[in-house]
Amino acid sequence: EGAELATGGSRRGIVVSTLAEARFFAAGGFDDILYAFPVPAWRLAECSELAQRLQAFQVLLDSPQGLEMLLQNPLPGGKRWLVWLKLDCGNGRAGIRPTDPEALALARSIAEGSPELVTLVGIYAHCGNTYGCRDIPAIQAIARDTTAAVLEFVTA
Repeated sequence: EGAELATGGSRRGIVVSTLAEARFFAAGGFDDILYAFPVPAWRLAECSELAQRLQAFQVLLDSPQGLEMLLQNPLPGGKRWLVWLKLDCGNGRAGIRPTDPEALALARSIAEGSPELVTLVGIYAHCGNTYGCRDIPAIQAIARDTTAAVLEFVTA
């Protein structure tokens, strides 16, 4: 009920951190779900099933190996992998650093490589490094730094 309220009843545009959550929301009629963790090889079959079943099941990538895995496992029936490039702007959990020379090359590979198989939807960054903050100014500083890093990367 909370997710339906949060989406204004559209049941679209939600982010989950586990595939169990994705399956739960899909069973509840949500058909636009982002799995907000780079797809591990051992979860690829589950992600493929959700991508085939839902209108828009989106995943994160943060490495050339992840891109190659999706390219080697295309979705059937004309469906495409919908991908967000995951940037690590200080959290240190997942993603590629926006200042890493490989990051821009990876973004270009996703966007220009095989769009009929893998389509770049956007850039994703999560400010999980705010969890340890003790006050609002500290959270705002991290948000500003993350926003600046993402905008600089997208501009490049």
